[in-house]
Amino acid sequence: MSAQNSNENLTIHHRVKNYTTWRKGYDANEQSRLSAGLTNGKVFYNPENENDVVVIVDVADVAKARAWFNSTEVKAVMQKSGVLGAPSIRFAA
Repeated sequence: MSAQNSNENLTIHHRVKNYTTWRKGYDANEQSRLSAGLTNGKVFYNPENENDVVVIVDVADVAKARAWFNSTEVKAVMQKSGVLGAPSIRFAA
């Protein structure tokens, strides 16, 4: 299988002000994630603190995903939805 056809896994960990508010923003941003090649997103939160969130997605193109995360639009969406600080982002094959 060529590198272009293989997916990588992306894990994003961040804290949010309010899970419910953040989740609405996350759900509303689905089309933008899909256009960046981020698919099969799964959201988890700490049962002791729902504002501690982990998102795992498949990534078709790491360079495109990195550019998407670094875009002004995505940063604004994260800030508006209540992400606190910079998220921890890890790619793994």
